[in-house]
Amino acid sequence: MKQDIHPDYHDDAVITCACGQKYETGSTTQKIEIEICATCHPYYTGKQKYVDTTGRVERFKQLSERAKKKQTTAGIRTKAEKNAARRAKQAEAKAKA
Repeated sequence: MKQDIHPDYHDDAVITCACGQKYETGSTTQKIEIEICATCHPYYTGKQKYVDTTGRVERFKQLSERAKKKQTTAGIRTKAEKNAARRAKQAEAKAKA
């Protein structure tokens, strides 16, 4: 093995959960913070828990709403726009003839 390339190993690393539970273990990082542990995980507790710490769900909803608006307004022309385009084509045809 190469010397001096491996990180320091801490025998007394502490893992802290958002629920307040603390675990002591060995790791290359001294302090680790997690959102869900075995004490508060819905699978083990039987309680439904909604976790969205970064707002990803709201951001996805906003992006999908924008995409829907853009999709509905981008390809649809109003009746007046269609009539104006038709009149312009007719005027071009008369000018060429």
